[in-house]
Amino acid sequence: MASAEPAVRAKSADAAACRAVEHIYHSYLTGLILMLVSRAGAPRAAEVVFRTFRRQQLARFLPGLKKLGLDKLPHAVACAQYHVLSNALGGVNVVWIPESDTKSWVRYVPPRWIFDGTAVCGIPTEVSRAMLRGWHGHNGVTLDNDRLGFVCTMQTTDGQPGLEGYYIEEDHPLLPEDRVRFRPGEHPVNEPVALPRPAWDPMRLVKVERNYATAYIRSVLPELCAVLGPADAGAVGTIAARQIGMQYHAAVMGKIGLGGEFVDRFARLLRAHGDDVEVAHTADDVVVRLAHSSLLDDLKLPSEAFDAWNGLWEGMAAMERHRLVLTHRRDAGDAKWAWRVLDVTHNAA
Repeated sequence: MASAEPAVRAKSADAAACRAVEHIYHSYLTGLILMLVSRAGAPRAAEVVFRTFRRQQLARFLPGLKKLGLDKLPHAVACAQYHVLSNALGGVNVVWIPESDTKSWVRYVPPRWIFDGTAVCGIPTEVSRAMLRGWHGHNGVTLDNDRLGFVCTMQTTDGQPGLEGYYIEEDHPLLPEDRVRFRPGEHPVNEPVALPRPAWDPMRLVKVERNYATAYIRSVLPELCAVLGPADAGAVGTIAARQIGMQYHAAVMGKIGLGGEFVDRFARLLRAHGDDVEVAHTADDVVVRLAHSSLLDDLKLPSEAFDAWNGLWEGMAAMERHRLVLTHRRDAGDAKWAWRVLDVTHNAA
């Protein structure tokens, strides 16, 4: 078929599209956890959450300490301040409550980011505990400090006003099962203290917030496949993704504007990852090509994991009477992903 218009290429990420991507991935993470709880059961949901947060911790904790200038602080203080500052950059409200060089508190203040909105009512406590075991309980191991652990004193999932606890450096090595302990009823003796935030330019902060949500999707998809197996992961993940794409279509598209063609907004969302995207108009249809996915390509995931991501865009397309037909899936040696974007009001194919 002859091309009616030349392919349009761009590699840029505007602020509005970055915010839209952050919003859809944030929503997908929450929805996927709820879907796991309801369809796979709380134990397997907790295992996925544990593995997701451990993957995040291994990849991001030490580089983040250095980037935020916290790597020279006492370990308990450094860990607490890391959670405050790194989460603040991602749009999450966490406060620091100092006590001593060996005991330092944090409080994740409602509304909880990961258990967004009314979703908090559907999250079992064991899933919240898995998050702490995945990340907080491993900081001492990463810092080569076998005396450092985390004590959780309250959880939002138990109806308490936030997830709160403290890092503590004991005078003896901790057993693995003691790296996270639960002691409801303990309270900090001091008030929260504000920490200075990095003085980064506004666009960098927008991209950091996008990257915060994106990193969770990069982490959860491999662990979803590992725990459920590719087939079940693809089935559960795709249903959740399509539901979230439909449910949040108006909110996400509202951030970038509902005018113009769906295909252009779809391409804009893909470009907001910082990736190179082509939009080629032909006499019969429109094709969107993604040369490289910074989100997925280096993870070497099974095709079902791609389906569990692609469902987001399928759900959004459905809300505008469009259908995405995957015509090329990136495999070893291939160069691009490609979708045909069909207007179902005019195409029966």
